Amino acid sequence: MKRRSLLKGMAAASLGPMLASCSIDSDTANKRKLDNIGIQLYTVRDLMEIDVPNTLSQLANIGYREMEFAGYFNHPPKEIRLFLDDFGLIAPSVHTNTQSMRETPEQLIEASLDIGHEYIVLAGLRPEERATLDDYYRHVDLITSFAEKCQAGGLQFAYHNHAYEFQDLEGVRPIDLLLAEVDPLLMQLEIDFYWVLKAGVDPMEYLEKYPGRFPLCHVKDMAVDGSMADVGDGEINFSELFSHDSSGLKHFFVENDYPIDSMASAQNSYSYLSKLNF
Repeated sequence: MKRRSLLKGMAAASLGPMLASCSIDSDTANKRKLDNIGIQLYTVRDLMEIDVPNTLSQLANIGYREMEFAGYFNHPPKEIRLFLDDFGLIAPSVHTNTQSMRETPEQLIEASLDIGHEYIVLAGLRPEERATLDDYYRHVDLITSFAEKCQAGGLQFAYHNHAYEFQDLEGVRPIDLLLAEVDPLLMQLEIDFYWVLKAGVDPMEYLEKYPGRFPLCHVKDMAVDGSMADVGDGEINFSELFSHDSSGLKHFFVENDYPIDSMASAQNSYSYLSKLNF
């Protein structure tokens, strides 16, 4: 694997040789742009809690076309679908949790079909759910059972990572366990580049090892101090990450967990990504 720069500037040094610099061709003639920029609505949750249709309208006016939900803010699924249709938006995916997967799988699948989701994504595991490798093995059973229900309903299950899946636990990276133990037809991945790099791992190691397994991604940037930043204001080299055709990335969702001004953050990130060549 060639050495490459996934972080810009001084922050690359903290992640070691895997982030060693490489030259980036300034000629954009044969490069591509993102044509389906989306946003994880957790970024603007403060506004969604106040006014869902107005928030969706503002995001559509910025230029976003794909929404990823993390709850429906007390609106029934069919009403959410009407809001999306009104503003020319689609919602390929929704985040969920293990409790909903275990206790209300049919309702979750029905809501997803009403709205038009293609993917139901497990957002992550609580600390008490991931203390040991045995915990992960137990979740393999839950994931498999729920993913089979999704598949029967015409949906695809996916798993969204944080840093902890890429950190050794009893000598194993939990993400490796999940990828090995769950049928790839049942579970795909939503790679969160920020969290993989936060764990000190090269995301391309996984995109190249498991081509086509990562149809969704979270696009959040990393400031020099390691905190989250608006896309383009941080150190992550997204041009390099997006440039590999074999990765299978299809859906790109901007996310910032802790923006100072959530709509301004959404605007800043979209402005950067809409001009990005790779």
